[in-house]
Amino acid sequence: MLPRERIAAAIRAVAQGGEPALVAFLTAGYPQRARFREHVAAVAQAAEVIEIGVPFTDPMADGMTIQRSSQEALRQGVSLQWILDELTAMERVRAPLLLMSYLNPLLSYGYARLAAASGAAGVCGYIVPDLPLDESAALRAALDPHGIALVQMVTPVTPAERLARLCAASQGFVYAVTMTGTTGHSAATPAGVLGYLARVRAAAPVPVCAGFGIRTRQQVEALRGAVDGCVIGSALVEVLERGEAPQRWLEALRPGRADAAGVHGPGS
Repeated sequence: MLPRERIAAAIRAVAQGGEPALVAFLTAGYPQRARFREHVAAVAQAAEVIEIGVPFTDPMADGMTIQRSSQEALRQGVSLQWILDELTAMERVRAPLLLMSYLNPLLSYGYARLAAASGAAGVCGYIVPDLPLDESAALRAALDPHGIALVQMVTPVTPAERLARLCAASQGFVYAVTMTGTTGHSAATPAGVLGYLARVRAAAPVPVCAGFGIRTRQQVEALRGAVDGCVIGSALVEVLERGEAPQRWLEALRPGRADAAGVHGPGS
């Protein structure tokens, strides 16, 4: 199975049972660089897919929580090379790994070198928020021989024709942003986006995962049947900031599970 196929398979395995899969985001090296491997392993116990944020100086799609985590990780010396080295050295986890990176670090690293290093590190895919589909051919050409996904993002204001193109091009899953703006703002209101998500699913040959503003079990429950997975970002970063067990918190997001501290409180 190709790495990008592992992503879709992991999401579908849960979604076919009627529940959204969990795609869990953490900023690499935050809050403590020394605990990165521990945090990846812990999150992998509860999430179907792990999205690892590559810290960047100007994370334009991210709100204050992920901006703060990115700045602190950079202060601690976290870099794309460090992340790939850590993933290469650590024991493999069951959950497929994606890197979420802005374009500049990838360009600086070099696409061919990036693809080879990512394959060795067990990276199954990339999400690049500031890389338009129309300019993505070079990165896709580098990743394809290694079977590594390039995930595309759509939003509620994406025109129908472009939405169809993005969905057709996306690998692993389609990232359906549930609101306009940045991560970490007020919680999403699924009732207002269900029609949009239905259009995305109708156009997508791969699973569809909703993200931005999802932080409570009620929101996950409201998205049952509307998406294949939910991306949990800022809220999980805040859990790690507080020193709580991420696996317990993530499990409590699943419908029918017991409450965990913070699950119903204010966090992607």
